[in-house]
Amino acid sequence: MSTESAAAPASASAITPAPKPLVANESIKAASNFLRGNLAQEIADSSTGAISEEGGQLTKFHGLYMQDDRDQRNALKKAGKEKAFSFMLRVRLPGGRCTPQQWMVLDRLAEQVAAPSLRLTTRQTFQFHGVLKANLKPLVRGMHAVLLDSIAACGDVNRNVMAAPNPERSALLQRVYEHARAWSEFALPKTRAYHEIWLDDTLVAGGEPESEPMYGPTYLPRKFKTAFALPPSNDVDIFSQDLGFIAIVGDDGRLAGYNVTVGGGLGMSHGNEKTFPRLADVLGFIAPEQVNAIGHAVLTTQRDFGDRTDRKHARLKYTIADRGLAWFRGEVERRSGITLTAPRRFSFTTIEDPHGWQRCADGTWFYGLHILSGRIKDVPGWPMKTALREIAAIHLGDFRLTPSQNLSISGVTDASRPAIHAILAKHGLANENARSGLRLNALSCVALPTCGLALGESERMLPDLIAKLDPVLAAAGLGADAISLRVTGCPNGCARPYLAEIGLVAKAPNKYALYLGASYNGTRLNRLYSPSVTPDDAVVLLTPIIQRYALERSPGEGFGDWCDRAVLPKDATFHSVGTKA
Repeated sequence: MSTESAAAPASASAITPAPKPLVANESIKAASNFLRGNLAQEIADSSTGAISEEGGQLTKFHGLYMQDDRDQRNALKKAGKEKAFSFMLRVRLPGGRCTPQQWMVLDRLAEQVAAPSLRLTTRQTFQFHGVLKANLKPLVRGMHAVLLDSIAACGDVNRNVMAAPNPERSALLQRVYEHARAWSEFALPKTRAYHEIWLDDTLVAGGEPESEPMYGPTYLPRKFKTAFALPPSNDVDIFSQDLGFIAIVGDDGRLAGYNVTVGGGLGMSHGNEKTFPRLADVLGFIAPEQVNAIGHAVLTTQRDFGDRTDRKHARLKYTIADRGLAWFRGEVERRSGITLTAPRRFSFTTIEDPHGWQRCADGTWFYGLHILSGRIKDVPGWPMKTALREIAAIHLGDFRLTPSQNLSISGVTDASRPAIHAILAKHGLANENARSGLRLNALSCVALPTCGLALGESERMLPDLIAKLDPVLAAAGLGADAISLRVTGCPNGCARPYLAEIGLVAKAPNKYALYLGASYNGTRLNRLYSPSVTPDDAVVLLTPIIQRYALERSPGEGFGDWCDRAVLPKDATFHSVGTKA
């Protein structure tokens, strides 16, 4: 025995580090009685527009975030008044399917109890903003009347499940959509708290004690995101998800099964090297009927081994990065009783939604409508909300929201197509698809003024940025080229900026980290090019790069691939202009 070992203290506490304390969220969840807490009383309290911090953590599981209008903060503070509190509500909408009846109700609810606009999110669903506390129950009840809810749209649970839109395009897409919807239902929390608080349901006296057989009383350590993809389209950004299912087509043209992906996630914190975006790993191949069993095993493994002491280290990506993929695969196989086989070959080529009129395999049509940042509202000369309301009133098919914040008017028959086209033409909406390739591939999060995490602008900044970059691209002969641009107001990555060929992530008011070089098909992350630039600085930096790309690219080489090869040094040296933040 070495001298050093012999001299070690005998006390176990002296040689064994004390366990880290759990984060406050864990005790809030544990004490909440399966997500009830004091929410019923807090929502009924009319003396304030806010709820407690503990209540704010629990409402996330019900699809709600408390926010305030940050544009009004200073004026209200000077006046000695409460912040302009309101709530954001996110709808649970697996695969993005919405009926015309549901659309009409959501449109009306936005006018009556929320900000009048609707917003399509990068998770393929709707968000309401500006909902006052007194209007929360009317909103939830109005949604419930048309079989919609916001259960588990946020919080430390499996969130809205994404899948390729327009499953009527093929029998394969329809089967994938059905699996996505089935997993969404399977992974819902079992607590009746949502129904009791928002719909005034009551438990039957003497009933069995409530339990969460999959989640347990403290649910997951952090949010959990799932998506289903059918190559060659990676419209769901499958490698950004905690759990992904890549559909594999057999030689007979039918669904053979899925390659399972695990451990994707894009959130990070500026200046914290322990946080990072990460692409998912391919875990192995499964049969179609094994989706729920494998999903259950992946989710419960993260439930039991995810980090509950540090929420910045709590996503599945860190569990896998710390413990290794081989360990994780073994744990999933043990829990599921399924042996994953070797992954099957697949190839992604695009992320872009189809635009305009498209014929489907079942003989119907869909119209793909680009909507910048997913914001549906009426503005002078551009009455998008009115136009879509008119379409919903006569439409016999569905609306399908896409992961890129766009909309498909689907299930359109030959007989009804002229009337829908006439509405689009009357209001000028068809012109939206005749835009630059950059605009058609641009995403943004909401950011200011409502998001409490936003460090800078995103949605409000994006149109001006595109207006400055479009002439540069047009002059280089690249106006129609598909180039992905994504902007976020903070590094959490809601608009998936680290998978963009051009990514801007806010660090401070009017200051952004500029990232370049992701693969257009969503299979490679970008890298930091400049740590702190203004949007105008970014245009200055990008102009010669765009000009060089037009002259130097190889045939078929995408902008991100060329930047990764020709612009970004392997040591990730920073380039910048303007004043540092």
